[in-house]
Amino acid sequence: MTEPPGPPPAPAPPADETIDVADVSVGNLMSTIMKDLATLVRQETELAKAELRNEARKAGKGAAMLGGAGFAGYMVLLFLSMALWWGLVNVVDAGWAALIVAVLWAVIGAVSYSAGRREVRRINPKPERAVDTLQQLPGALKGERS
Repeated sequence: MTEPPGPPPAPAPPADETIDVADVSVGNLMSTIMKDLATLVRQETELAKAELRNEARKAGKGAAMLGGAGFAGYMVLLFLSMALWWGLVNVVDAGWAALIVAVLWAVIGAVSYSAGRREVRRINPKPERAVDTLQQLPGALKGERS
């Protein structure tokens, strides 16, 4: 974005200094306040977006792990069914091999499910830092220091 032509903004004084506004018009003061407020709101919006992106990434990771657990559950049913079939039709080592594979998939499914569940529980849908800063805004506008 390009800024409209005009005089460069005055450098901001250090936070602990007071500004002498005796020679500044009310219009200029209001303009400065509005620009500062717009900048603050824009920065807080960007912070909230960044926090929500991070939480969405966590949610996606947890959902993928839960999807993996679902696929592992499907594989358990498939191999258990095959093991039962092979065990009943032809009681030989092939049926036991299929059962071992099914148990292995059950373990993989349990591990994926527990990891996905843990990841989903870590999701924080509220952008805490942005909310905290915005809660301080009314007091800051009144001139209170936190």
